[in-house]
Amino acid sequence: MNKLKLFGKRLKEIRKSKNFTQERLAESIRIEPKQICRIENGTCFTTFDKLQKIAQTLDVEIYEFFKYNHKKPKDALIKEMDEIFKNASDENIELIYKVVTTLIV
Repeated sequence: MNKLKLFGKRLKEIRKSKNFTQERLAESIRIEPKQICRIENGTCFTTFDKLQKIAQTLDVEIYEFFKYNHKKPKDALIKEMDEIFKNASDENIELIYKVVTTLIV
């Protein structure tokens, strides 16, 4: 995935976690909502001044928008979980099972 799309995906993630709509964010920084949509879709970027305003409005540091490697792909997660299971005791496997089924079911 290209960097613009990753940035946009991260912006959207942060915006939603702060309970902002695209419209509310756009209004707060005085741009068109379509511009927020384009940024989140990775079709364009923004100026540093606007980026600062977005960060201030969402109450985050600018670098947070560029921390898009915090989520791992599904394959990597499954591989890590497989290693955890291989090294876990029977007791821990039961505990993991209980936690997972409680969260998912």
